[in-house]
Amino acid sequence: MARALTDLKLPSPAAAQGSRSGGRRWGDLRTRVISAAVLTPLALFCLWQGGWPWRVLVGLAAIGMADEWRRLCRHRPFAAGGQFAAGALYIVPGCSALLWLRADPLVGAANVLFVLLIVWASDIGAYLLGRLVGGPKLIAAGLVGLACAPGLWAVLVACGLSVISQAGDLFESGLKRHFGVKDSGFLIPGHGGLFDRLDGLLIAAPAAGLLAVWLGRGVELWR
Repeated sequence: MARALTDLKLPSPAAAQGSRSGGRRWGDLRTRVISAAVLTPLALFCLWQGGWPWRVLVGLAAIGMADEWRRLCRHRPFAAGGQFAAGALYIVPGCSALLWLRADPLVGAANVLFVLLIVWASDIGAYLLGRLVGGPKLIAAGLVGLACAPGLWAVLVACGLSVISQAGDLFESGLKRHFGVKDSGFLIPGHGGLFDRLDGLLIAAPAAGLLAVWLGRGVELWR
């Protein structure tokens, strides 16, 4: 009996702590996947349809983010005018760019889908590497974005939008630290608020819009 007790190997405190840390590290993965499985088809359907479905989706997102901004500012309010202006400068350009890009009758859906794929790939890459290595990895997220399309120009555009998207994520993280909150809201299970889910897109979409202006209407961003 004594020998059996001696041979019994109990987990060390460090191992137990590592197991608990691993559980916390991936604890939100299932919820995030379920939320993405619900929201992604809806977004793609509205994008494909264009017209009023897309405008309604973007409009609802803008309203939701405006409400989140109002709630965030309760933690550290600005002057009344400054608070409104700061929120509008953060929300309006991204939403306007998404509407303008989709309005192109030839390549609108394809260009917005390209931007979405880059942002989603960057988010997924940063999430996975953040859990495995620790902290967001802009270079790795950029490499994930490169896989969205072949060719030198497509590589440059994908990499650039990926880095811009991650910059948007870092900007929103800085805002949350400024306001002293962990998440911008609680609307999307596993993700937090709309800002938490759309932070990269809010910055990448205007950049894609400027690129589309330079290339001209009817031209794919990756050509």
